[in-house]
Amino acid sequence: MLPFQMVKGHEPVQRHWLAESWHFLICAGGILSCYFVFGIQQERIVQGKYELPDESVEKFTFTQALVFFLCTGNTIYAYLIRKKTEIDNVPAKMYAASAASYLLAMIASNQALQYLPYPTQVLAKSCKPIPVMIFGVLFAHKRYNWRKYCYVLMIVIGVAMFLYKDKKRGTEDKDFGFGEALLIFSLAMDGTTTSIQDRIKKSYQRTGNSMMFYTNLYSSLYLSAGLLVTGELWSFFYFVQRHPYVFWDLCGLAIASCLGQWCIFKTIEEFSPLTCSIVTTTRKLFTIIISVRILCGKMAENGLE
Repeated sequence: MLPFQMVKGHEPVQRHWLAESWHFLICAGGILSCYFVFGIQQERIVQGKYELPDESVEKFTFTQALVFFLCTGNTIYAYLIRKKTEIDNVPAKMYAASAASYLLAMIASNQALQYLPYPTQVLAKSCKPIPVMIFGVLFAHKRYNWRKYCYVLMIVIGVAMFLYKDKKRGTEDKDFGFGEALLIFSLAMDGTTTSIQDRIKKSYQRTGNSMMFYTNLYSSLYLSAGLLVTGELWSFFYFVQRHPYVFWDLCGLAIASCLGQWCIFKTIEEFSPLTCSIVTTTRKLFTIIISVRILCGKMAENGLE
């Protein structure tokens, strides 16, 4: 097998397999570590219970504002690390379309946490390679080896068995509900995003930093309009005023998001969107295990079994 070929300008540059492996370990390790912290912080914010002066409790329900906060942080970070000499000839409409699908996937995924526990959301999102491959074939005209189809099918069957194997009839949990529908929509948008990224990677010159900057810039613009129309922005500000410590949790979440996204776009730039989706699927496995262990620890502290 030939070593990975990285395009610099118009000249392909071959890279030794040791260097390729090192780059992959950096990208994959960064995704695993950053999104581990991201997952813990996200669960803490979205599923936390916030006490009011009258001893009542409220929850964090500002999905749009949360995604806007993250996208704005990602935009600023990408702008600061982006070099002025970087070449980017991708049409604005490509970035705008990629940002729209990326944004819808993120909002639907976060909104699903209002109806489903975090491990369930993570398990369902582990099916991401399926829409990535389907949309890649349909819209980016990609072709995959039959082994990849088998591996991805095995992942999905395993996820489905693990997710629904212990559900009993007559319980309050439904086999399929609004939360699951949101996750399916999120997966479809993930597939759309990666197919657009495949076309960008194949047809245009750009860098991972440039893709990160423009994707998050357009996402921030979309969200700012939505927040102003719905009025959620002001409700979010009032919530943070009532619970100031949430701001620092959001900052920690934004830092993990910035570093994690840099690793993701670096993986897309140097490898492929499918490789990136497989890495993030592996990351979700470790996130589930750690999230469940933390939940079990909390239950033990409260004397529950």
